[in-house]
Amino acid sequence: MELRQYIAILWRWAWLILLGVVLAGGTAYLVSVNMVPIYRSSATLFISEGRDPTVTDYTSILTSERLAKTYGELLASRPVLAEVIDNLNLGVTFTELESKVAVKLVRDTQLIVVAVEDSSPFRAAWIANEIPRVFMQQNEALQSGRYATSMESLSQEMAEVDEDIQRTEESIAGLERRGTAADQDELARLETNLTRLRGSYSELLRTYEEIRVAEARALDSIVVVVPAQTPRRPVSPRILLNTALAATVGLMIAVGIVFLLEYLDDTVKTPDDVERVFGLPILGTIARIPGLENPPDHVVTAHHPRSRTSEAYRVLRTNVQFSTIGNPDGILLVSSPGPLEGKTTTSANLAVTMAQDGRRVILVDGDLRRPALHKFFALHNRLGFSDLVLSDKLPVERALQRTDVQGLEILTSGTLPPNPAELLGSERAQRLLRSLRERADVVILDSPPALAVADAAILAAQSTGVIVVVEQGRTRTEEARRGKEALDKAGAKLLGIVLNKVTRKRGYGYYYDETGKSEHRQRS
Repeated sequence: MELRQYIAILWRWAWLILLGVVLAGGTAYLVSVNMVPIYRSSATLFISEGRDPTVTDYTSILTSERLAKTYGELLASRPVLAEVIDNLNLGVTFTELESKVAVKLVRDTQLIVVAVEDSSPFRAAWIANEIPRVFMQQNEALQSGRYATSMESLSQEMAEVDEDIQRTEESIAGLERRGTAADQDELARLETNLTRLRGSYSELLRTYEEIRVAEARALDSIVVVVPAQTPRRPVSPRILLNTALAATVGLMIAVGIVFLLEYLDDTVKTPDDVERVFGLPILGTIARIPGLENPPDHVVTAHHPRSRTSEAYRVLRTNVQFSTIGNPDGILLVSSPGPLEGKTTTSANLAVTMAQDGRRVILVDGDLRRPALHKFFALHNRLGFSDLVLSDKLPVERALQRTDVQGLEILTSGTLPPNPAELLGSERAQRLLRSLRERADVVILDSPPALAVADAAILAAQSTGVIVVVEQGRTRTEEARRGKEALDKAGAKLLGIVLNKVTRKRGYGYYYDETGKSEHRQRS
């Protein structure tokens, strides 16, 4: 399939594609407008691991990045969110709050972004700031617990030594006030003990300070570098984006449906389809005739000879004349694969245009089952083709009826027989057709559909040329093939195809409108 055919398909189904886009986009717009707006607020944290003099700077950076991933998981943990709920009196469950919190690590950095989405912009900012604060408190308490036992033990020992020092100093002061020679040895012992106690206290104090410094070095640093701010605009719904995406999806679905329908639709739609199915040329392309209320309205070439439809039938007449250039006069059969495809309308207008061209034309209603030509030309059907076949004594002149078109005579179907196929295939019918051919330049036979009954094949065998009418978008390709096969088996000479009831044409043409005013426009 060529690009122009794809474009033609899309143009033909443009209303469905537009409907799909409007429905999808409109639905998305209405849903988005009625959604509760959601606001997002975020805080940025910087994570730094406690320094260890024994590790290199590069190793420290890698460890800090891993630590940031760990803290990223802990920030949205149950203990942290549960305390946030209590502190802010949120009145929600852990699961509800967890669904609103998103923790994201900034790639190749030690930064963590805590984002909170909520229907209230103020509450979103409060929660986004409270989560880091609660987490830092819990983390500090957890890390400090590693040194708490040692520091508490040292503090108790220092207190005991301090009490011993105070008691020893009081004893020394009492002995010095008495100043007796007997107390000199005891005084010397107490001073020696005081010196030892003071040394022990100094050692304990030094150890305590070393532990405190080690704790400070090992404590991980968490700093809020960018606190959360109250957002001014909601992050969802994004009405324009949602509408555009939905409209795009609707467009894609509609286009998919269009091509699916085209794939499933096996009707004849284009001249290329006609040539592919029949292998015959297009003799004419007739547009759908509007405003057909009464049967005579179908004969547009008689009532509106300067219309565009009449011009299309004149093109058909010219192409038929070229197709029969070796045998310009004869019997032309107009048929179609199925009913209601416009064969009677085509035969009537083709007969009128040939008569208008100065030829003597006899139009015969060969449909002895559902005749319609007498209605098209407002004639009676009391005497016609079947009556002439059944009675050798009945002259042809009595059955032929003149029309308002000079040179055109109509032979209606006449009395409907019980056995149309046998009557059409009789020797009398053949003699009648030869007699009609001698009386006119061309005889046009309107026959039943080729697939409905055998009548069309019988008449085709007695004709010098057959014109097949197919309706755009109605005639199925399989029916068209079977109709052609039926006519081929009868030995018919197929002149070409008329593509009828076309909804659209291309190209340029010079036409007259219904009032006779000329117009030159592009047909689309």
